[in-house]
Amino acid sequence: MHSDSASKHSATVLPVISLLITASLWGIAWYPLRIAESHGISGLWTSLMIYGAALLCGSLVFWRKLGEIAQQPLLLAAIAITNGWLNIAFILAVIDGNVVRVVLLFYLSPLWSTLLGWLILKEQLTAWSVATLTVAMIGAMIMLWDPSLGFPWPQDYADWFAITSGMAFSVSNVLVRKLQNISVRVKTVSAWAGVTLLAALWIMLADMPIPQVETGILTWTTLIGCVMIIVMTLSVQYGVTHMPVYRSAVILLFELVAAALSAQWLSDEVIEGKELTGGSLIILAGYLSARALMKQSGVKYFSTIGQ
Repeated sequence: MHSDSASKHSATVLPVISLLITASLWGIAWYPLRIAESHGISGLWTSLMIYGAALLCGSLVFWRKLGEIAQQPLLLAAIAITNGWLNIAFILAVIDGNVVRVVLLFYLSPLWSTLLGWLILKEQLTAWSVATLTVAMIGAMIMLWDPSLGFPWPQDYADWFAITSGMAFSVSNVLVRKLQNISVRVKTVSAWAGVTLLAALWIMLADMPIPQVETGILTWTTLIGCVMIIVMTLSVQYGVTHMPVYRSAVILLFELVAAALSAQWLSDEVIEGKELTGGSLIILAGYLSARALMKQSGVKYFSTIGQ
């Protein structure tokens, strides 16, 4: 009896802890990235190094599964491309942009997911979906509003990178859902390969020289890839595999808390009133999106949220 109770408790608690670890690490990921840049490694070179390291380590571990690539090469290539832009754009945004603002704009992804589901998957727009879209759009407009610029448009390239990173995240999710017959490990390796190849191509086209940095910093970036990136990836995989999507979506919003706290403690960034107001609406949109997923699953919210 006691053993069964402990097993059920672990099955409930461990996925939550796993997702909180993932959200926390993503919320503070900007800090080691900025440390790397301060030592002469640009965002693109950092992307190449950390995801190249993750790709190498992951391929060595998951090599027996890589034969699955031949089953769906085009869709896996699409996952690689979207994840390439998703991760590189996010890294470039958090290095130079306001951390909390970047993460909030990234979390407009429920808006893009709803629109993509309507346009590509032909999903019907319900009243709840329209409410989610409306709340997210109002939040974004408040955050992006600048009286001197008029129309609420992204104000710099960090804004653009954050928004398009969220768009790529939504596209990637649609593609991942389509590839049910491919293992998560292969899709993950494909994503890492996409970041590595896109970063390498961008560096070559921009003719960026190889950074001259100390061995310790190179070791630092390698550890970020082989430890931090892989831990975050495996943690989120474990969490979403053992938990309903609507609950994992809400828990992953903890990234916003981690980003806000880390930015407050580790930088001199200030969160303005419009970020707080608009960001609150974007968080609400993410919550409404999760509730929509819950309704589609036929789950009673109040009976499950505390489990």
